Amino acid sequence: MGMSKSQGCFGYPLSIFFIVANEFCERFSYYGMRGILILYFTNFFSWDDNMSTAIYHTFVALCYLTPILGALIADSWLGKFKTIVSLSIVYTIGQAVISVSSINDLTDHNHDGTPDSLPVHVALSMIGLALIALGTGGIKPCVSAFGGDQFEEGQEKRRNRFFSMFYLAINAGSLLSTIITPMLRVQQCGIHSKQACYPLAFGVPAALMAVALIVFILGSGMYKKFQPQGNIMGKVAKCIHFAIKNRFRHRSKAFPKREHWLDWAKEKYDERLISQIKMVMRVMFLYIPLPMFWALFDQQGSRWTLQAATMSGKIGALEIQPDQMQTVNAILIVIMVPIFDAVLYPLIAKCGLNFTSLKKMTVGMFLASLAFVVAAIVQVEIDKTLPVFPKGNEIQIKVLNIGNTTMNISLPGEMVTLDSLSQTNAYMTFDVNKLTSINISSPGSPVTAVTDDFKQGQRHTLLVWAPNHYRVVKDDLNQKPKKGENGIRFVNTFNELITVTMSGKIYANVSSNNASNYQFFPSGIKGFTISSTEIPPQCQPNFHTHYLEFGSAYTYLVRRKNGSCPEVRSFEDISANTVNMALQIPQYFLLTCGEVVFSVTGLEFSYSQAPSNMKSVLQAGWLLTVAIGNIIVLIVAGAGQFSKQWAEYILFAALLLVVCIIFAIMTRFYTYINPAEIEAQFDEDEKKKSLENSNPYIMLGANSQTQM
Repeated sequence: MGMSKSQGCFGYPLSIFFIVANEFCERFSYYGMRGILILYFTNFFSWDDNMSTAIYHTFVALCYLTPILGALIADSWLGKFKTIVSLSIVYTIGQAVISVSSINDLTDHNHDGTPDSLPVHVALSMIGLALIALGTGGIKPCVSAFGGDQFEEGQEKRRNRFFSMFYLAINAGSLLSTIITPMLRVQQCGIHSKQACYPLAFGVPAALMAVALIVFILGSGMYKKFQPQGNIMGKVAKCIHFAIKNRFRHRSKAFPKREHWLDWAKEKYDERLISQIKMVMRVMFLYIPLPMFWALFDQQGSRWTLQAATMSGKIGALEIQPDQMQTVNAILIVIMVPIFDAVLYPLIAKCGLNFTSLKKMTVGMFLASLAFVVAAIVQVEIDKTLPVFPKGNEIQIKVLNIGNTTMNISLPGEMVTLDSLSQTNAYMTFDVNKLTSINISSPGSPVTAVTDDFKQGQRHTLLVWAPNHYRVVKDDLNQKPKKGENGIRFVNTFNELITVTMSGKIYANVSSNNASNYQFFPSGIKGFTISSTEIPPQCQPNFHTHYLEFGSAYTYLVRRKNGSCPEVRSFEDISANTVNMALQIPQYFLLTCGEVVFSVTGLEFSYSQAPSNMKSVLQAGWLLTVAIGNIIVLIVAGAGQFSKQWAEYILFAALLLVVCIIFAIMTRFYTYINPAEIEAQFDEDEKKKSLENSNPYIMLGANSQTQM
């Protein structure tokens, strides 16, 4: 023990670097696994979006609920070191199990590339996820508290800096893994059939977790390890229960009031335990408003990513996909934590302002609230550019002339003349009940009425060709394409069936004078080939689209040009997103600054205000606020469907602002304590008492002195 204290590096205990390295590997492993989980569910198990999202959120919530368990094991039974080691082993096994569950050759006996019995894979991956949730959650509160334990009394500044480094490691790990893991998934692998390499993408995190564990054990000789002090939570619960019961018994006016309701436990429990519980209770009380911050913070993965999907990802020369915008948060953290620590806080201190932990947390909540106001403003800008889609009783029609002659179309209140190969500028909106008649004609031919049951709330394309032929196509796209992709469909004007293959997706057998369904593609230029019995062999079958941006939809018309070879014309159905994704950066910046002052400070505050035998428990309490925040999002998103997304953002901003004000008022009544000093005081009192008990004569002498 004497040795290990003196080993240091820049005045930090050397053991700290092992702990930070361990956290980096663990977070890389966790986020790497979590990042591809949704895709794994939808692609490998072919679950639908709702099922996948529900299981995913349940898993995340579990990861933040299990810390309670880990903290209990650490503070009352195994101690932090052994808890971290044993639960890391569970964690590594969990990671290994889920990577095995993704090997399709495991049950694919007929080698056709799909597993023969999916339930085996599903069961294995659920077992894996349960082990991971237990592992990652269980070690979370222990690792940060164990790090704090390595510092001596009087090293508070360095300890605060450690919590910042710790937070930096979390985000550096998640940042690198969000960049690297998707690259691994894209690799092809497999024994009998090549496909997306989930075993590799899950296997790398598993290997890293093993590395994290080894790194942690290597530092074993240097750590300061505290012995756990029996079942502390049991004692706490019993003491609180006794205090309430006792207070209730003595509720009449006859009994003198006591300063604090916990003082009613004095008859049975010692003062030290009571004062420790008071410390924890005071901090827990402050935690009540905090989940609201996390409720906003956790929406950057869901709501903000959906917002990015309705924006254009061309930022200068860069092309960004909507789900990559989340990395902005991690990048900014890695930049901002050192700036706040080395520049901003010292500056504020120089100005003579006492920027206490709780003030920092209040400012953090305010900044997050502001971020959502900015998100709402961006949303209003986006809404201005979004196309109008039919609602309620409305239907929309656009007319596309696919023939070689000019056509006249009369719609209720409108007369449209379309040249060959042209379309109406936009979709026209009609009330389905007032849609009296639609007629088409071409020069020198009789008028034909269009009869069709138009579906309300749907877009329709009316294909017309000479002399008076028509077909009504129900568009299968009544919203912007998801994930910022582009919808493409083909219209065939040949007499025979055509088949189009585009970037690995197939439009099979599009019939004559008809439209295919839409299929979706990410941004870029896509090549496609057209095949049909009607196309002479000497024709060039390869074509490519124009440059596709984000969130657009097009109809490609395939027609015969002279010499019966095909040619292609494109018509715009939905225009591309115009609002730039760079406009999301201000809201990410505000939220990240909020996170730096709120989250790092919260970790450090929870540690510094906790008595030595309950450090992990308070860290777990802090993580519990994150879990509750996650649950709030699930409830709000499920309950309130706002017709306008910006209104939901404003609602969240307003809620957090109210909570922020309440929190600010609560913090006025909190007094900072130094648990170590209080405990030292108790130690001294106990020493005195034991001296007095062992030598009663001294006491007599002292007493007689005072009487004189």
